[in-house]
Amino acid sequence: MKKKIVISTTNRNKKREIEKLLNDMDLEVLALSDLKMHIPHVIEDGKTFRQNAIKKALTFSRYINETILADDSGLMVEALGGKPGIRSSRFARAKATDKENNAKLLQLMKNVPHGKRQATFACVIAIAKNGALLGTSEGLCRGTIGFELKGKSGFGYDPIFTPKGYKHTFAEFKPSFKNRISHRAEALKKAKLIIQKYL
Repeated sequence: MKKKIVISTTNRNKKREIEKLLNDMDLEVLALSDLKMHIPHVIEDGKTFRQNAIKKALTFSRYINETILADDSGLMVEALGGKPGIRSSRFARAKATDKENNAKLLQLMKNVPHGKRQATFACVIAIAKNGALLGTSEGLCRGTIGFELKGKSGFGYDPIFTPKGYKHTFAEFKPSFKNRISHRAEALKKAKLIIQKYL
């Protein structure tokens, strides 16, 4: 019987991406939306990705009797002083769509020249069980912000982010390639060591 791990997200795209990144671990990967139970809403009021990831992991691990993997990630744009940062998923407004968030970011960046469009994707993963934190990991991916949407793959800010050393956006890559170089891939590679230790 496969051991279970629950990802603290209702985002199907994020679940699919993490599931692929964990596919060599013989785990049953579930999202919050897969559980037939009431799940408390967690207010992400931390000042860092790490604080938010830990809060989500610990909170859900007190309600769900499985190992919890909480991911908090986002995009930090140098020309915008690090924004959208921890507010990446709600940059345009609460419950904003990817399209709205990308549109707002491109609008704010419209007069920023090519050489000053550096950005970094960050991902922090926290793993918890029964109200105890088992460990955290972090991944970064540096790159630049484009001037328009490119590509149909991926989600979030993928259509406007080109990783350093490449000429295509995350959304132009095949998911299998993105999953080799992304911030989430780096964080999960380290998180696997934590999972192996406790599962």
